[in-house]
This record gives sequence, C-alpha cells and structure tokens, in this order.
Amino acid sequence: MGIITDPIADMLTRIRNAGMAKKSSMLVPISIMKLALVRVLKSEGFIRDFEVLKGQPRQLLRVHLLYSPDSKHRIQGLRRVSRPGLRRYVGKDKIPQVYGGLGVAVVSTSQGLMTGSDARRRGVGGELLCYVW
Repeated sequence: MGIITDPIADMLTRIRNAGMAKKSSMLVPISIMKLALVRVLKSEGFIRDFEVLKGQPRQLLRVHLLYSPDSKHRIQGLRRVSRPGLRRYVGKDKIPQVYGGLGVAVVSTSQGLMTGSDARRRGVGGELLCYVW
C-alpha cells in the first residue's frame, strides 16, 4: 500500500464503494478531520452511526452505513471539492446549495467542520471540502 496523499478523498471513496457493495459497515484509519466529517454525516442522516476502534498499531474508525427500506444507499453521491493540489475556499455569501438543499456542502471553518447551511447561519466561510447528496 502506498502513501495516501488525500485521506479525505480516500475515506469518501471507501464510503461510496461500501455503499455500492451493500456493506453494513466499513473501516478507515482515524484522524481528527475524518472523525469530524463522520459526525457531520451522522447529524445530517447520511450514516447510521460510527465508532472508534482502539487497537494496535493504530486506531480505526468504523462507519455504519444507512440504507432505505428498499436497500438503496442513503448517500446517492459524494464529490470532493477542495483537494491538496487545488484548495477551494468560499466566503459566507458564496457557500453553494447542493441539489437545491437536498444535499449538503461540508465546510471546514475556524469554528470547526460544519454543513454549509450552519456556516451561513453563523456567518463564517472556509474551505469547501465536499458535497454529499
């Protein structure tokens, strides 16, 4: 396994792949940013739950995926916006709505990771990490 240059994109890809394979949960190496991102996904109802697995040599994050009664993955799409080669920053007035409000934009602000609507409400901008719908 090589060095991962974009761990957030790696986590989003793992979630997307696990959803397409109808997995009930998936594992990803933990970081503070990933933990904050899954907290946002849980609060918005995109995942069922998450847990931190303490282990050696490193901790892992188990994400429990959420499906509708007809076995459709709750996350229909994920798109990484800001990436290591091209950071994308938005002001409080330029935070986009995703699919007319059906999805969320995840923004990293000075007050922590939050949805675009929360950032607009608090009057802060930041790095536009990803879209989830």
